[in-house]
Amino acid sequence: MNKNVYQRKDGRFEARVSLGKDENGKRRYRSFYGNTRAEAEYKMLAALEPQDDMYALTEMTVTEIAFEYIKIIKPRLKESTEANYRMKLENHIIPAFGTIKCCMLRANEVYGFIEQKLKEGLSARYIADIVVLLKSIYRYASRTYNVKNVLEGLVMPKCVKAEVEVLSKLQQQQLLNYLNETPDLTALGITLALYTGMRIGELCALQWKDIDLRNHTISVNKTIQRIQTRGGKNKTELVITEPKSSSSIRVIPIPGCLATMLEKFSASGEKYVLSGKIKPVEPRTIQYRFAKILEKAKLPSVHYHSLRHAFASNCIALGFDVKTLSEILGHNSVEITLNRYVHSSLDRKKAYMDMLKLAA
Repeated sequence: MNKNVYQRKDGRFEARVSLGKDENGKRRYRSFYGNTRAEAEYKMLAALEPQDDMYALTEMTVTEIAFEYIKIIKPRLKESTEANYRMKLENHIIPAFGTIKCCMLRANEVYGFIEQKLKEGLSARYIADIVVLLKSIYRYASRTYNVKNVLEGLVMPKCVKAEVEVLSKLQQQQLLNYLNETPDLTALGITLALYTGMRIGELCALQWKDIDLRNHTISVNKTIQRIQTRGGKNKTELVITEPKSSSSIRVIPIPGCLATMLEKFSASGEKYVLSGKIKPVEPRTIQYRFAKILEKAKLPSVHYHSLRHAFASNCIALGFDVKTLSEILGHNSVEITLNRYVHSSLDRKKAYMDMLKLAA
């Protein structure tokens, strides 16, 4: 069956289908019209597809199925995760595919979307996150409405792992020397990150009641972050939630070198460690202060998260087993610890290579 879709002079789209020849040898056609190409194609498919076809046709658009999916899974989502999904939907998926009937979307349209987003300068990693959400929506549509999952087997954009710049051991010592000369709560937070590997959101949400100075432990049970909101005067709000995953809820032993510093700043249990008040300081404020400290200490500009990477690499150099380190960092698996957070310096590689001896 030959199919042809084109735009007519009157602006409408016509999906014209050849039905072969009649008994007199005259070619037969059937046409379907719509204000858009997708509408004409949908009418054609709805009329010509067999009733017992294994896949269903539906009038639901990508927008409708997407928000139905979010509504269904909302009870299982953290507030920050829901906000992230909605942002990706409203900024990327809906503008590109929202008006298309979900049964009409084709894989080549998604490939075109990926190519366009790369041209716009979005990272392959971020684009992949958007497409993963779209694929989840289509798995739901497939299970619930028997819509053909055309995104199954879609080839994702290749993500290049970005190297995280980490301060060298000498630079870390230079940073600690500067912090010792200017002791305050910001300095305490930086030192905690460097000696416990805690995430910045976890540090900002840390209260003194979470620190047991007698038993030398820190309980990590919440995180803080700024998320987009729906409605209201402000576009974003600061929220305190459970950590990134269940494995992120953990108890970290306090190293001896930190105990004295923590005792010096110790306050009432309800106060937040990094603010010294009953109201927390937010991550972007700490990042700004960290950048200023690096500048004053005449150190390279690195992200606050690099302190977590430095902690992991230092622990491996000291002989920590990966399983223990993974649990301290709050990872789901040791693979994440090894692949993302352990950085081998050239000096360490040279030291290992020098251990090799020529066979006699």
